[in-house]
Amino acid sequence: MTDLFATPTGNAANHAPLPEQLRPRVITDVVGQSHLLADGQPLAVAFATGRLHSMIFWGPPGVGKTTLARLVADSFDAHFIALSAVLAGVKDIREAVEMAQALKTQGRKTVLFVDEVHRFNKSQQDAFLPHVESGLFTFIGATTENPSFELNNALLSRAAVYVLQSLNDGDLDVLIARAEQFLGIQIEPQAQTRLKSAADGDARRLLNQIEIAAQRVDANKVLTDELVKTSLGATLNRFDNGGDAFYDQISALHKSVRGSNPDAALYWLCRMLDGGADPRYLSRRIVRMAWEDIGLADPRAMQMCNEAAQTYERLGSPEGELALAQAVIYLSIAAKSNAGYNAFKQMRAFVANEPSHPVPLHLRNAPTKLMRSLDYGKDYRYAHDEADGYAAGENYFPDNMPPTPSYQPTSRGLEGKIAEKLNQLRALDEAARKK
Repeated sequence: MTDLFATPTGNAANHAPLPEQLRPRVITDVVGQSHLLADGQPLAVAFATGRLHSMIFWGPPGVGKTTLARLVADSFDAHFIALSAVLAGVKDIREAVEMAQALKTQGRKTVLFVDEVHRFNKSQQDAFLPHVESGLFTFIGATTENPSFELNNALLSRAAVYVLQSLNDGDLDVLIARAEQFLGIQIEPQAQTRLKSAADGDARRLLNQIEIAAQRVDANKVLTDELVKTSLGATLNRFDNGGDAFYDQISALHKSVRGSNPDAALYWLCRMLDGGADPRYLSRRIVRMAWEDIGLADPRAMQMCNEAAQTYERLGSPEGELALAQAVIYLSIAAKSNAGYNAFKQMRAFVANEPSHPVPLHLRNAPTKLMRSLDYGKDYRYAHDEADGYAAGENYFPDNMPPTPSYQPTSRGLEGKIAEKLNQLRALDEAARKK
């Protein structure tokens, strides 16, 4: 009977994808992550001292999370058990624990690697805790999502978190050279540039693209830019709706608008559209930016953003995306004020911590005789009948509660005029109280 788990030999080994065949077998072959692997850096110290500990590798796809986990196990002569949180369940976890227990009786260490660990629910993550604490195995998790949000605090407290970074152009050049040597081909400089751009810092994507394109090289073994271009087709930049990259880019868009940089704001908008973000979601966020960061400094911003959202609903993609782009540019160059936003947050917090003060009698409506007999509406001053249409000195807060200012307009845009008006009214109030 054929052993399905035997190590492939001869041509059988060549059926593995190029990324697997070029996977580093020793730590010195790892490309990138010098902030962790250079002399004196955290992982380098762990390898050098022989101190094995549980860890979480957090980073985008194709940057070496699985490779590093395998090398940790190899370096410490530990048995490597790999689980995918996408496919594994409680039964798989139980079997892994049983295998680790059996290996422990033989004096062998175990590294349990869980890919996409953020996909496990709380109870599944909790299942590892007693075994990590007892030292039955060393736990290594890999995730593309922020561990602070996706992993249990109990598990996080027992593991060191290492942040892996996207590969830069220099790192990708090293991988291209290795692929050229392994495949026996030459990749034109223009083709290399195109491949690196399409890879977007992902080593696995780069090598897969090279492997696909290399199948079409001629007898000269030269991979041209034209071959790469036709092989790649349409490629999307790294993006994950609902994931870390999604919220990071939304944050960058919002902060670019707030920072009055239209070019950067337009860049992040286009990055998200190019990556497949839902334009309707973006339109909602753009409307929110208008209310939060521009406010009354330029009320036209809210109107423009609402109209841009309506335009997208009418035209759809790609035509309607132009309206969103114009709105983002307008928001970026508009006068900024978060005075209204801050006033709302401040007053909401104040009200939440105050007792329910009754409405003063003079501010109550009195549509019936009974209510009038109870002094509802008594001594109310109708502002339109007052000089300048303003009842100077009137109190609109509850009785026995001091006025609580919250809205402090800026001097920017229309809010500058609003500030002048409020200062004038406050001066009238002060004069009335002195009388």
